[in-house]
Order: sequence, then C-alpha cells, then structure tokens
Amino acid sequence: MKRREFLKRSALMGLGIITAPTIVPSSVFGKNAPSNRINIGAIGCGRISRTHDMPGVWKYDNVRIVAVSDVDRRRLDDAKKLVENYYTKKSGKPYSGVNTYEDYRQLLADSDIDAVLISTPDHWHAKQAIDAVYAGKDVYLQKPASLTIEEGRKMSNAVNATGRILQIGSQQRSMEQFRRACELVRNGRIGKLLSIEVRLPGDPAGGDPTPMPVPTGLNYDMWLGQTPSVPYTVDRVHPQQGYGRPGWLRCEQFGAGMITGWGAHHFDIAHWAMGKEYSGPIEITATAQFPSSGLWDVHGDFQSEMLYDNGVVVKGMVDGPGKPNGVLFSGTEGWIFVSRGRYRASASDPVSDASSGGPLAASDPRILGSVIGEHEVHLYKSDDQHGNWLECIRTRSLNIAPAEVAHRACTACLLQHIAMKLGRKLHWDPRTERFRNDDEANSMLSRPQRAPYNF
Repeated sequence: MKRREFLKRSALMGLGIITAPTIVPSSVFGKNAPSNRINIGAIGCGRISRTHDMPGVWKYDNVRIVAVSDVDRRRLDDAKKLVENYYTKKSGKPYSGVNTYEDYRQLLADSDIDAVLISTPDHWHAKQAIDAVYAGKDVYLQKPASLTIEEGRKMSNAVNATGRILQIGSQQRSMEQFRRACELVRNGRIGKLLSIEVRLPGDPAGGDPTPMPVPTGLNYDMWLGQTPSVPYTVDRVHPQQGYGRPGWLRCEQFGAGMITGWGAHHFDIAHWAMGKEYSGPIEITATAQFPSSGLWDVHGDFQSEMLYDNGVVVKGMVDGPGKPNGVLFSGTEGWIFVSRGRYRASASDPVSDASSGGPLAASDPRILGSVIGEHEVHLYKSDDQHGNWLECIRTRSLNIAPAEVAHRACTACLLQHIAMKLGRKLHWDPRTERFRNDDEANSMLSRPQRAPYNF
C-alpha cells in the first residue's frame, strides 16, 4: 500500500468509514487446510514471548508456530518444548514439528514461514522488523518500535516500501475501555480537551555490574547487537534460571526505561484520543532523576510536558498515591480516566493492584453511558490484538496499530527522554522529524551502530 493511500485509509478509519474485519472462523477455511494456514516464526523466546505473544497466536486454529529463534540455547530449547507440548495437548497427538534457529536471519530465510513474532529486547526491534519485511514476512512487533527516532523512521519506511503487515504490540488498543475513552474524548463528551496526564510505573535503581563468565549456549555478542561491547553480567541481560523480569529493561544501552516501556502504550492512547496518531508534539520539557550508582541507569521519577499544535498539553509522570497508573483526559466539561485495571501482560508486570486505577471512570457517570451517534467518530474496533494482526494478514487490510502509528507513539516517548537528558525546552517539527535550530538535540536522534549488526 502506498504511503498516500495508507494515510487516507487511516483518516477514513478514524471517521468510522472503514471498519475492522471480523476474525473468520476456522470452519470457513477448513480447519486443517494447509493452504489457508499462517505459519509463524517466533524471534526472541523470553518472558513476553512465552506468556503473551506465542499464546496470543497459537490459540487460532489456522495458525501454526513452526519455528523459534533465540541467541540463548537454553531458551531456544525451552521454546521448542513449550510450543510442541501445546500442540500435542491441543491435538491429542504427539507433535514435534518446530524448527529452531540460533540466528534469526536463518529463520527469515525459511520460505515456509509467512510471518514472525518479534519479542526481543528493545535495541533489536527496528533492525529485525526491517530485515523481516524485506524477507517478505509480516510482523508482530513488541513495543516500543525502536531504540531511537531515526531507527523508527527507517522501520516505518521499510514497511511502507514493502507493503508488509506490521502491527505493534500496543494491546491497549484492543481493550474496550481504551477505545471507549478515546471515542468519548474525540466526540466532545468532556467538552474541549485541555490536558492529558500519562502515569507510568517507576523502575528501581540497582543491578550488579561485576563482570561474569558468559553462560554456555548464549551468543552474547549477537545479543548485544549494534550496541557497544560491554562485559557480561546476568543483571545486564536476563535470568539464567526462570523467566522473571530481565535487567536489560533498566539499562539505557538497550532501552530508555519506562518512558518507552509503558509510555509506548499510554502515549499512544493519548495520540488516539487526540487524533494525532500521525503527528507529534511541538514543544517538550522534562526533568528526571537518574541513578548515581549500580548497573541500572534508566530514569526514575520524572515530570514531562508536551504541547501539541491543537493546544492540548500532555503531561507525563510516575504513578503514585492519588495518581494511579493510567491516562487522565481533562476537558472544559469534565474528565475521563482509563487504565488496564487488573489486566497483566505477564506475571512480572511492574504494576501492583494498589497502584492501578479502575479500568474506566469519569467526572459524571452519565459521560460513560453516552451513546456515540451514527455520524460521530467511531474508532477502529478490535477485540484481540494478535487476532487483528492475523486477520489483516489474510485480508491485507490496515491493522489497528500499524508501523507509522507505532513510530509516532515511540517518538513522543523518546522526545521526552531526550528532554530529560538536556533539561531544557525543545522545539520539534513533526513533519520533518527534526528539532528546530538545535544541533545538540538532533544529534540524539540516532546512536552509533556496532558492526556487523548495524543497519
């Protein structure tokens, strides 16, 4: 699909003129018809892949996970067993048809694979997505879209150039309360939108930087990828026993911390409610606390503020007492608050029930009961994030969270991260994706790339 047509369809969808297709029951295709089956390869077989991404697709009858890839041999073998045991239990017959690849590029070269799940650390997301679409694969990509804004732009351009279906794992778009909140805001149920508060979890400092021997079976050099070579320590990578929350999430070398880790979800919802999914802020300020010791160096408590060209101010902060995790929309005639409630993508999600708000609330209960009229804005409806991706692979339709939307949400997060570092107001041009008259800030749109894993 050409970029112009892509944007046109997106605009029409926002107006409710185009609706999402419904998942077609397996009985329509013939449950066991190989020609109708989508063969999936899973790249990255850690916590989020095992508990969220692979289960999100293997439940569909016309999908089969046929291959797994990971640079850690132990996790690779575990993933093969996990998938084969699932299909054995589901079919009642022994199943052993999952191929393993230590190098994801070999998986991409497998012509039997139609699409891939990418569930790797953040620094690999954009590179692997680009490689996948140019290999002719459709992609489900874990958020955030990229480590830097420049990488995200390259990723979105590659998807547009190849016409592949890429969907970001911003599953809040497929939760009814988030779509409902955004529709109510879009249709003026709280009057003119004035501000949005985005409340994210915090990340503790710590981590042991003491170098350790690289575990047998881990290709640590490839795990580091295009980032600088640094000594191995388990707190920098992932647990060697079990699948708890990995340390790389708290290392800036591999990601920006919660500003992208959860910000990619919540700031995307802010964009959806404003109709700014293909744009971004024009002014950004932020302050943050950064650890002074230990291995983990991502931001802690922070305050940010972004101004959009519609006059809306979007504020970011760490959740806490009186400020539960979620998104608060404030307008001239009331407010709406939305959150995940008790939903968890994995058991180790860093948000407790105590810090979570209810899934949907408003200043006046009548706001939530308001009916969206036939000629008002109806947003794209999806009831299942992975299922929507699979359906759009079949129909070649625009999915609920496409590459450009993912890139713009991630950009808003990374702009705040840059502002945290510089400690001054930044002026951004969403059209050119450059800072205005600020060479220092523009130098932070990309990072050096280590060969041979560079883009």
